[in-house]
Amino acid sequence: MQKLAIGNYAVARGAYEAGVTVSSAYPGTPSTEVTEFLAKYPEVKAEWAPNEKVALEVAIGASIAGARSIAAMKHVGLNVAADPLFTSAYTGVNGGLVIVVADDPGVHSSQNEQDSRYYALGAKLPMLEPSDSEEARQFTRLAYDLSEKYDTPVMLRLTTRVAHSQSYISEDERTEVGVKPYEKNAAKYVMMPGNAKVKREVLQKRMAAMSEDFNALSVNRAELRDTRTGVVCAGITYQYVREAMPDASVFKIGTVFPVPVEAIRKFASRVDKLIVIEEMGGFIEDILKAAAIKCEGKSIFPKYGEIQTAEIRKAMFNEDAPAAENAVPRPPVLCPGCPHRGVFYVINKLRLNVMGDIGCYTLGAVAPLSAVDAVVCMGASIGMAIGAEKARGREFAEKTLAVIGDSTFVHSGITGLINAVYNNLNTKILILDNSTTGMTGHQPHPGTGRNIYNEPAYRLDYRTIAQACGVQNIAEFNSYDLEAAEKTIREQMKKPGVSLMIAKEPCALIVKKTAAPYEITDKCVNCKMCVKLGCPAIVNRPEGPTIDFTMCNGCSVCAQVCKVKAISRKGE
Repeated sequence: MQKLAIGNYAVARGAYEAGVTVSSAYPGTPSTEVTEFLAKYPEVKAEWAPNEKVALEVAIGASIAGARSIAAMKHVGLNVAADPLFTSAYTGVNGGLVIVVADDPGVHSSQNEQDSRYYALGAKLPMLEPSDSEEARQFTRLAYDLSEKYDTPVMLRLTTRVAHSQSYISEDERTEVGVKPYEKNAAKYVMMPGNAKVKREVLQKRMAAMSEDFNALSVNRAELRDTRTGVVCAGITYQYVREAMPDASVFKIGTVFPVPVEAIRKFASRVDKLIVIEEMGGFIEDILKAAAIKCEGKSIFPKYGEIQTAEIRKAMFNEDAPAAENAVPRPPVLCPGCPHRGVFYVINKLRLNVMGDIGCYTLGAVAPLSAVDAVVCMGASIGMAIGAEKARGREFAEKTLAVIGDSTFVHSGITGLINAVYNNLNTKILILDNSTTGMTGHQPHPGTGRNIYNEPAYRLDYRTIAQACGVQNIAEFNSYDLEAAEKTIREQMKKPGVSLMIAKEPCALIVKKTAAPYEITDKCVNCKMCVKLGCPAIVNRPEGPTIDFTMCNGCSVCAQVCKVKAISRKGE
């Protein structure tokens, strides 16, 4: 029986069928659903971890203890997990260990575009890359076999298009592999220098064996057609190549590291010219050229963004893509009723310098709120505020605010808070607590009091954490109360030492709409103050703004900014 499924579901299904026991992850688009689907299987012990480093360490621990395990993350999450990643290549495994990483070519939902294949190269870990959902399922199962055969973690690389596109998959029964015996083996698992030197040699021998063996794997295959042009490709690019160049001979790579060089060399000898088509860096091309295989790639295709059918047709046949119909642009904005909107309005009003962070609230940088000055990575807001204070002094610190979400604070903000207190600084920090991990689909985290199964769990208290870290100035306010927000922020910015403010109100998408919507009455003087909130429910018209009742959820922020009291609840 076949069913339509996105790639993330297929990975989860493949892991389930392979007998996986433990799954750990931190949510991050486009990888989030892998763990959400795994949590639906009672045989799998799944969890949301505070961050990707912890998630991978949990999976490594489960593997050492004998269970097949999996950790899933997006590409920037792999940066966070890089420390255990590299050393896990030295220790090897007991139960099979698969590390799923989802790259984001084209930067659809990320702060950068990076190529995780280079992590496989650097860490000396094998990496598989499927091109559709069925391959995602099959490759995940294969990854566990390879992991235990070669005593190594195996990486599985997805991209946004594979992770979130649907195609048909088959489903097989689960193979119960059980949990292997746990045996003490310090020489294998304790990576002190003496052991690591020995394991480095083991790692090199393992890589040599895989480099030879992978040439014969069925996931690496030559498809001979017209031999005037041969294309080497992998992942989603294979689908685009087949659509754009149906007559071309293709070598489809399933193991993007180690690359099956000798199999490709044989393929190259049977075609007139060899072209490597791959998104982002020239990873495969560089490896082939280093092996003295003549080919072209990045001299034809860009080193950034997605390479889809139209781009291939243009580069290979100079065919222009069909003109797209004009579409009304829809830039991302904070949702109607978002508790962050009023806070950013106040921050903008106070003309503060804002070091921002990763999450929905990154959109506080967008006009008309225009409140966020810099965003780099998860948890960086506090560190950046510290650096700015050290660079420009206390006066600058009194006008600089680090803004961070609740899930991100737990992920990697607490260490920044400790740093600020420890170094006797005047850093001002604002946690936007909307009681969820909003940007990735409302997953729970340690500050929500619920776990991945929606079971009650201990709820972190940010005030208590801050006090334990040594923070003396702590204040809370309701995110929708603009007067309280302005008063609190003004007061805390003037206090000496580290200040922690907590703006509390649940995400508008996880609470039921009960309040009546607002309307703009004939008292309106068309001053446009409400328009400055950037709320999608407020329609800016030349004759005066109006409120779309179908979008308004009655948060009251617009009524608070209206100086002539022209906004009231509908019917009042």
